[in-house]
Formats: sequence, C-alpha cells, structure tokens
Amino acid sequence: MIRSLPNPRWYKSGYSIFVACFFIFLFAPLLVTCVLAFNNSNFPSLPWYGATLDWFFANTPDRVGIFHDANNLRSIMTSIQTAFFVSILSVTVGTCAAFLFEQEDFRFKQQLYFIMLAPLVIPGVILGISLLLASNTAGMYFEDSFGLDVPLFRPGFWLVVVGQFSFITTFVTLLISARLKKFDRTLEEAALNLGATRFEVIWHITLRFLRPAIVSGLAVSFLMSFENFNTTLFLVGSEPTLPINLYLQVRDGSTPVINAISLLLMLGTSVFIAINLLASKKSAES
Repeated sequence: MIRSLPNPRWYKSGYSIFVACFFIFLFAPLLVTCVLAFNNSNFPSLPWYGATLDWFFANTPDRVGIFHDANNLRSIMTSIQTAFFVSILSVTVGTCAAFLFEQEDFRFKQQLYFIMLAPLVIPGVILGISLLLASNTAGMYFEDSFGLDVPLFRPGFWLVVVGQFSFITTFVTLLISARLKKFDRTLEEAALNLGATRFEVIWHITLRFLRPAIVSGLAVSFLMSFENFNTTLFLVGSEPTLPINLYLQVRDGSTPVINAISLLLMLGTSVFIAINLLASKKSAES
C-alpha cells in the first residue's frame, strides 16, 4: 500500500483484513499452545477441562511437571551446552571470516565465498546425513589404520556441535560482514599512524565498531543451535537435545508437559531477544 496515493475504501478494508488474517495465522497456534499448557487434561490437545499448574509443578505418579521431569530438564541442559559452544565457535570463526572476505584480497576469493554460502542452500537433512557418513568413514579409517577410537567421529555431543557449527557460521559471517562493510578504514590508518600496533587497532577500534554485530551473532547462533532439528537428528547420540526429545515424545504420545515446555521456551526466547536488543542498542550508542 502506497499511503501517499488515494486508495478506495474496499482496498483499505481488504488490506486490513489481510494483515489481521496474517497475524492470526501466525500467532493463533502459539496462543493455543500456551493455553493448553494449563489444561487439566492428560492429553496435549482440546477439549478444555479447566485450569491447572500440574504440568509445571506436579510430581505425582500420574502427573510430572516440567520442573520435576528429569528427562526434559536434561535435554534442555544439553541444548544449552550445545548452543553455548556453537555460538562461541561460530562468532569466533565468523568474525575471522568476515575480516578475510571484507579486508583482504587473495586468489580464488570469490570461489571461496560461494563455498562458504553453500550451507545456505543445502537442506539440513542432506547436511546431517553427509556429516554422519563422513564422520563414520573417518572413524572407521582411524580405527582400522591406527587402532584409535576417536569419540568425535561417533554420534554424540561434539559431533552435534560440529554439525551445527558448519552451517550456523555462515549466517554469523554474513551478519558481521554486513556491519564491517560500513566501517571507515581511515580510522585504522589514523591509529596506525599514531603508533598503534595492528592488534591494538583491531582490538580497540575495529572490534569495538563490530560489537553490536558480534552480540547479535551470539544471539542468533545460540537460538539457531537451540532449536535446530534437521541436522541434529542424524548426529545426536545418547543425550538428545530438546527438539529431538520433544519429537520423540510427540511421536510416542505425551502429556501437556510439551505445551508447558513450549510456553517456557517462548518466554525465554522473548526475554533473550529483548536483552540482545538492549545490549546491541547500548553497544551502538557507546
């Protein structure tokens, strides 16, 4: 809609209805999930049988709330640990890659850049299967050739970290590169002329300028890792992450504790995003 041009009443009404339907379609399932987290029923669906907090705090033979569910709490902790390592690795490598592509000229730079973008177009299922086959092949080679059993090549925590890191780094690199494109290189030249070393210039000037993008990269990579399912499904071992654990529960039949977990995740994600926005705004102002 171009607001500066006159529009007929039917057009404005249709536009308003479209926007309303879009947001209803987007948020109605989330609202239903949140409401069902308080449903006094043993099934995570309608009809409504009254309000209860059992799916959060109960600890009885018939009902176990999320705060007493050892299996789900363990999977949440696994997801947090995975997301922590993935976000640290992704931001570190992504920052270095952004410097490489934005501030350096070298042979085959364009080809390497397209290779870096490949994970964006490769489906997560294909990426997970490829990493699993590659790790199994490498593990069998080390075992047959050297008699070594390398834990990294077995499905498990660190293989999940490597698998998620392999594509999340691309998003972080693009995010930091976009910020680095706006950087005024004359600031570095002035600092060098005043006697600063290359490390001091990067630490006190360039990275300070990139701080909002780095903070955003940490947040984006953490959330992407926490909710990843497609790639993780093929690489997970005996300690499933929360998305895998929820999938197994839904497949085999579960209770409204799933709705309670979903509600807590929505609240946690909202708080996390709000903190990230405030931190990014403060970094940009400082």
